[in-house]
Amino acid sequence: MQTITSQNLTVKINPKGAELVSLFNHENQTEYMWSADPNFWGKSSPVLFPIVGSLKNNVYRFEGKEYTLPRHGFARDREFAVEKSSENSVTFLLTHDDNSLKVYPFKFEFRLIYTLINNTLSVTYAVKNIGEGEMFFSVGGHPAFAVPLAENTNYDDYYLKFNKTETFKRWGLTNEGLIETQPFDFLIKTNILPLTKELFYDDAIVFKNLESTSITLKSDNVNQQLQFDFEGFPFLGIWAAKNADFVCIEPWCGIADAANHNQELTEKEGIMCLIANEIFEKTWCVTV
Repeated sequence: MQTITSQNLTVKINPKGAELVSLFNHENQTEYMWSADPNFWGKSSPVLFPIVGSLKNNVYRFEGKEYTLPRHGFARDREFAVEKSSENSVTFLLTHDDNSLKVYPFKFEFRLIYTLINNTLSVTYAVKNIGEGEMFFSVGGHPAFAVPLAENTNYDDYYLKFNKTETFKRWGLTNEGLIETQPFDFLIKTNILPLTKELFYDDAIVFKNLESTSITLKSDNVNQQLQFDFEGFPFLGIWAAKNADFVCIEPWCGIADAANHNQELTEKEGIMCLIANEIFEKTWCVTV
């Protein structure tokens, strides 16, 4: 387990999946991350790479060949190397190998960079194409934050406050985890999403191209809250396992296949493309 610290915070990251497992505020003695209770969902913040969400029939095609990948790809189950570390920052590295090339025919370097400054943790995804041709990929986050955050409060006491008032269109998911072809009205001219356990009984809430770039998880009954900044991520998921005490705020560069997708990787919605030796970087931040 890798640990980084600032004046008020201690952060722990598991090299398996370079997964954030603890964000502890010493000032108010609060753990902000979900405990990864396997009775509900045994993860706390898996990284999604080289795809986000599900593929149609778990299959994609590239240059006439078929490949199989599970939901959210393989990085979350791989052991990352610690490339460098300091008191307040650590960089994890995953590279292609013979096993990855069988299911994902691209040579890459994938870094996760965690940095603490005061009460803010920044998480940067850095993807480099070290092959000769174009590389196609998606990447995203899946951090699960504890709800409730304080004793003597309930799940229903909390809400998500977006930094923009807007009309939210929700993209539904099929039973196979694919994106429906048309969205439906979800929230009308508001910036508040009250949290309830029932909210997630129909799987994740998926948004595309929101005006908002920041969300605050809070309750009016306590001081503990967090601010989540995700500028530059075109897709956002909000999710919790059934009846579990957490909420995931998921910034994505990429999205599950649409129900009518032709399974061609290069034509996948939200797919990113890197030319040889090019580097892609994107950062989300959480402030507590």
